[in-house]
Amino acid sequence: MEPQLLHRVEDSVATVVIHHPAKRNAMTAPMWRALPPLLADLAADPGVRALVLTGDGGTFCAGADITGLLAGPQEARDLTVAAEEALAAFPKPTVAAVRGHCVGGGAQLAAACDLRFAEEGALFGVTPAKLGIVYKASSTRRLVALVGPATAKYLLFSGELIGTARALRTGLVDEVLPEGELGKRVAEFTRILASRSLLTQASAKEFANGRTDRDAHWDEQLRESGDLAEGVAGFLERRAPRFGWSAPTPD
Repeated sequence: MEPQLLHRVEDSVATVVIHHPAKRNAMTAPMWRALPPLLADLAADPGVRALVLTGDGGTFCAGADITGLLAGPQEARDLTVAAEEALAAFPKPTVAAVRGHCVGGGAQLAAACDLRFAEEGALFGVTPAKLGIVYKASSTRRLVALVGPATAKYLLFSGELIGTARALRTGLVDEVLPEGELGKRVAEFTRILASRSLLTQASAKEFANGRTDRDAHWDEQLRESGDLAEGVAGFLERRAPRFGWSAPTPD
């Protein structure tokens, strides 16, 4: 099978799988290029309420395929950043499920997800200094917001790999699971996400990502959605609420 992005939708959760096992799931230029339109399609699907990004087999993503960098370094960097930004802008909750290596462009993709769950033994690295690459400001700021300036500098300056214990301690990952438990935990957690109010999640995601000028917009969405009335009714009737608000297609 050619290097590609695979995807499926089950129980309101979309799973995107990075598939390039011959090179530890390194992302080729066509794969970087394919990610934004794939995410746009999944964002527009009202049946999708959460998204999981993972790698095929025992590796998340070893970064960008180095041959692409050599062929056109500026284009390769622009493709990488465009894919990262599309993932960060996805209007529904996103979870990176990480096994094995999560390095370079793979770490960029994981950092662009809302949450990162990792299997024990996973390794993380931000490696532009090993190749003489200048990280875009947006990518650097995202990493700093996630792990703080000191850890971001450690990762960017050195290109060293860190394990799950340090990744958890610094905020690079949110949960670490024993071997064999990652898939089960991610499925369980995304079922929880899919059952919650997408209105709450989308507004919280936007605010947490730094856009704080849309209180009026979200107040209007709240009034029109009926989610609050349904949430209260579910609580009083001791049943799971059936939230109906759907996220608009990203601009």
